[in-house]
Amino acid sequence: MQHESASAMAGHARQHYQETEQEHISRSQSGFPDFEKDMPSLVNRFSFSLKDNLSSYLGSKNPFYSNVDPQKDYVWLLDNTAYQNRIGRWKAEIVAAYFVKNSGKDLSEVVGYIADKIGMAKDEKVEETIEQRIQPLLDSILPAHAVTIDLQGVDVRLGPSGRDGISTDEIAIPGHGYKDDQVITSQAVKADATTMRTHFASPKGWAVLSDIDDTIKKTLTASPIGILKTTFADEPEPIRGMPELYKHIVQKLDSPPFFYLSASPYNLYPFLRDFRETYYPSGTMILRDASWMNLAGFLSNLTQGTEAYKVDRIEKVHTWFPKRKFICIGDSTQTDPESYGEIYRRHPKWIGAIFIRKVTGVAEMDESTKNDPERFKKAFDDVPRNVWHVFEDPNELYTKVDALVQTAT
Repeated sequence: MQHESASAMAGHARQHYQETEQEHISRSQSGFPDFEKDMPSLVNRFSFSLKDNLSSYLGSKNPFYSNVDPQKDYVWLLDNTAYQNRIGRWKAEIVAAYFVKNSGKDLSEVVGYIADKIGMAKDEKVEETIEQRIQPLLDSILPAHAVTIDLQGVDVRLGPSGRDGISTDEIAIPGHGYKDDQVITSQAVKADATTMRTHFASPKGWAVLSDIDDTIKKTLTASPIGILKTTFADEPEPIRGMPELYKHIVQKLDSPPFFYLSASPYNLYPFLRDFRETYYPSGTMILRDASWMNLAGFLSNLTQGTEAYKVDRIEKVHTWFPKRKFICIGDSTQTDPESYGEIYRRHPKWIGAIFIRKVTGVAEMDESTKNDPERFKKAFDDVPRNVWHVFEDPNELYTKVDALVQTAT
């Protein structure tokens, strides 16, 4: 029997420990604990060699790493945003995710499970969509591996990856003279990998930090079955009026950098990136680690410990752009109000506006609690009333965005 890694178990413990009381209530009301009990195991995600297993504990300092094999492995190079450090040097945090090709041994079982649960068993088109989206959650992750990229004509090694099959490197961008809003592309060298885009953003100006589900993409469900259906089977749809609002923000605030922060696992990166590219401005997608060994971990990833996770990631963004003014956009379904309120209290001069979409019409959601004015009042304690706004129609925000033009840093 293959046991869960110490780091994965620690991650689970932290996630459970950071689950808020409201998250616990919401999960119980929607039947998540019972639903998760019989979800398929995904132990094959952690089927790597003993050498990779042991040496991966050394993290980025691992001297026993291997380079990825383009015939057997594939790598995602996540888009990122370059920032200037104190001496004006451009740097970027480059995240790469490493997998073994077509290694998801549980694929047919999991596809059948999801299709059956959402009531679409034997629908070949639906099962094909599920298979395409679920594959990255089933393929074996690849710790203790590295990939080389061509970054502006210079070969740069990324990694090696840690126990989660991810490498994160703070890299200085070779060259000079980069301009605000410039975009460059980078390719891997002798590896099967996605193309990476780096968006340059100067130290001052506006920036946008946006949630994804029910803020810009329709989910409109609080049930485990509904989440499986909208994630793996349905065609993703934007929230009405939000693509137009984001275009307005781009025009009025001089093409600010966008950061899309979601509790979705990084395994959904291609799916979410395609959706974003279709409807919204380009930007950095910040997604959650996925150190779990059964499909239930996917649901807990989305519904437990989201406030602590988001606050932690926003703090990271603050280290890159401490002098920019941020607009935080989220919704009332989970912990966006609490997360953004906490960040404002920590960095009041950094947050210029907070917009929360009041989500209605979700059968499984307790709207009386989620949309209670007292909830927002508590979440935004010590946040000036003119900074935060709860909206139902994106058209409410146009004049508020226009007013921000006069207060740019």
